[in-house]
Amino acid sequence: MRGAKLNAGRLFDADSGRSFIAAIDHGLAFGVVRGGEDAEDAMTTVVRDCRPDGVLVAPGLLDRYWELFAHRGAPVPICRLDFVHIADQTRPLGEQHRIVCSPREAAALGAGAVVTYLILGPAQGEMFAGNVAALAGVREEAHALGLPLVVEAVDWGSRAGDEPDPELLTFGCRMAAELGADVIKTEYTGEPETMRPIVDGCPVPVLVLGGPQAETEEALLEDTRDAIGAGAAGVVYGRNVWQADDPVDISQRIREVVHG
Repeated sequence: MRGAKLNAGRLFDADSGRSFIAAIDHGLAFGVVRGGEDAEDAMTTVVRDCRPDGVLVAPGLLDRYWELFAHRGAPVPICRLDFVHIADQTRPLGEQHRIVCSPREAAALGAGAVVTYLILGPAQGEMFAGNVAALAGVREEAHALGLPLVVEAVDWGSRAGDEPDPELLTFGCRMAAELGADVIKTEYTGEPETMRPIVDGCPVPVLVLGGPQAETEEALLEDTRDAIGAGAAGVVYGRNVWQADDPVDISQRIREVVHG
């Protein structure tokens, strides 16, 4: 366990204690996404130019573009281990969750951490129970290898509403921590007052995800300030970074809010 804790600490800035992570694993679930059509160009921009503390990436892209991470001071590669039906092309096939990359494979690719989903809104208890069991198995292997586990606890699924349910997220984030997550990635509730109980009820660092591109950059930065003010330990932003008109500039502005 000590190795996992040590490596989890590498995700966070020594001075601020917080983390700005960029996510570019969307192709695994969504295929070709605007801004990510050229995988090499998108990866290069995110890893080298946007200067995040970590990069959440699918195993295939980590295998192909490993050299981007092969130098001192590079962001920590966080390898996505699982797949869910959330795209328009796959959602009609029914709610499913599968592990597609083992922690051992991720370690061999050079990952410094791994990430899995905890989907809180499926219609069938069988999917939820299977998701929990898969998460527990991943945690055991990852920790044996010294890899920290990031759990993405989200109010997704056929029972989910248009807006995230703060009470359900509070439940899910605590559950993920109890299952052995080292870091939590979850949705921002939209209000600091409803975000604070999620953070207070979770004994490990909580990072907020960005979701679809915000209407304006100022709205994104305001939500970032509010989430940090509510106690979040940082952010994990994908489309709000590499779909921006100037990914480097918005990343600089995000860093200033997170670490400022």
